Amino acid sequence: MQETETARAEWRVTVGGEETTAIYEPAAGHAADNHVVFVCAHGAGGSMSDRGMAASAGILRAKGIGVVRFNFLYREKGSGRPDPMPRLKDCVSAVVARTRTELTPRTLIIGGRSMGGRAASMLAADGFACDGLLLLAYPLHPAGQPEKLRDAHLSAVSAPVLCINGTRDALCTRELMDGAMKSVGPNWDMHWVEGADHSFHVLKSSGRTDSEVLDEIGAASQDWVARKLTV
Repeated sequence: MQETETARAEWRVTVGGEETTAIYEPAAGHAADNHVVFVCAHGAGGSMSDRGMAASAGILRAKGIGVVRFNFLYREKGSGRPDPMPRLKDCVSAVVARTRTELTPRTLIIGGRSMGGRAASMLAADGFACDGLLLLAYPLHPAGQPEKLRDAHLSAVSAPVLCINGTRDALCTRELMDGAMKSVGPNWDMHWVEGADHSFHVLKSSGRTDSEVLDEIGAASQDWVARKLTV
């Protein structure tokens, strides 16, 4: 019997006594099913609908990965001030729970862009159940403050991890990330995008376009899923 495709869906997700919005979009084309689903959290200054999130979701869907995007509670309320980390983690957890209920994916990946990925990584370090962790522009340290590393929990993550950062990322100095990677296990894959900044933008002088960078991110993610998460 041929599988039917799961259509795009919008959910209202309860987080404690509040609610937020989540949107599921299946993978494109023949891979449009719920076998592999990525719950993708946005960055501190963004939202589930910002340009970076939309572009990331688009390329991942083109590579066979369904995507669930959602707003953290502060952004749903129109605030620009991020919630405390425990509240961010609660929001990720609630959206993942709803995703499991609605889609029952064979492979469920958590993560996201910048702060969203950091929140998901802290959940994973706590032992939160997931099949993989995809981190896009992980914020290893605040811009201009390389001494304030956000790496203490990374070695506690046991799930397969793909971390993608640009070599010009002001929030992830390559030398410092290389040092942090010495404490993690073989479950970690680090992919560096040459010339890209924290938004995965490249300069014209690089000879590349932002679209080509997105293609690289999509290809790296697709390859990682095939190698580490599917049988």
